Amino acid sequence: MAQININFFSKTLMRQTAFMAIVPVDKFVFLPLGMPEPEKKPFKTLYLLHGIFGNCTDWMSSTRIQDYANDHNLAVIMPSGDNAFYVDNPKTGNLYGEFIGRELVEFTRDLFPLSHKREDTFIAGLSMGGFGAVRNGLKYGDTFGYIGALSAGFVLDMALSSTNDEPIFFRRRDYYETIFGNIDKMMETDINPRYIIENRLAEEKLIPEMYVCCGTEDFLLEPNRDFHKFLNDKGIDHTYVESPGAHDWDYWGEYILKLIEWLPLGDAEKGVSSGNVKVD
Repeated sequence: MAQININFFSKTLMRQTAFMAIVPVDKFVFLPLGMPEPEKKPFKTLYLLHGIFGNCTDWMSSTRIQDYANDHNLAVIMPSGDNAFYVDNPKTGNLYGEFIGRELVEFTRDLFPLSHKREDTFIAGLSMGGFGAVRNGLKYGDTFGYIGALSAGFVLDMALSSTNDEPIFFRRRDYYETIFGNIDKMMETDINPRYIIENRLAEEKLIPEMYVCCGTEDFLLEPNRDFHKFLNDKGIDHTYVESPGAHDWDYWGEYILKLIEWLPLGDAEKGVSSGNVKVD
C-alpha cells in the first residue's frame, strides 16, 4: 500500500497546502501457479474530508482506512480543509469548494492512475467534512457519482439563529459569517445543499447517489433527519442509516467501512502485508 504525503501550490487557495493519499499500486496477492497478473485499471477514488479542528492526517491516524482501501483497490485522497466547511469565501481568498470540487480532482488525476469516470469518483466526510462532501458533491455533481456523509454538519439553520453569546467560537454568529458570508442570504446560494438540489432538479441534472448516516446519541441527529426528510420529499433515492453512536471516532471508524462497502467497488481481496501472509 503506497501512502503518500504531498504539499503543492494551490491556485484556488493561493498558498501551499497538503493532502495525504492512499494509492494501492503496490498491492500484492499470491496467484495460483500459471495464472496471469490481473489487468491494471485506473483506480476508483474516494476524496475523504476531515471534520472541524482536523487535518489531512485524521483519517489515517484514527481509522483503518488504509486497510480498507487496500482490500478494495480504492485510492483515497485526504486534503486539509482548515475550519472552513469546504465552501468558497472570495473575501478571504479561501476557495475551498473550488479546491475540493475541481482543482484537487484535476491535480490528483494528473499525478496518479485514477479513473476519470463520474461513476468511479466519490466524495465523503465526517461532521464539517460531511457537510463539505454533500455541498461539493452536489455542486460538482458532474464529477462525483457518489456522496457519503457521516454525522454531517448541517449547521445552516443553526447559523441563522446564532448569536455571539456562545462560549465556543464555531457556534458564534461572527464565525458563521466569516465562513458563509451574509447569513441572511446564504440559504438562497450554492452554499446551501438544498438550494443546489432544487436547481439541479429544475435543470434536470444528475443527482449523485447519497449515503447519509448519524448516531442516535449525536448532537447533529436532528439536522441529519431533516436532510433525510428533504431528500424524501424531493423524491431523491438515497440510503439513510441511524444507529447507536455518538459524534466520535468509534462511530466514524465503524461507518467508514460500511460506506466503502456501499460504494460500487466489487468484492474485497486482502493482499500480502507485514504480518499478513496467507498462502492457500
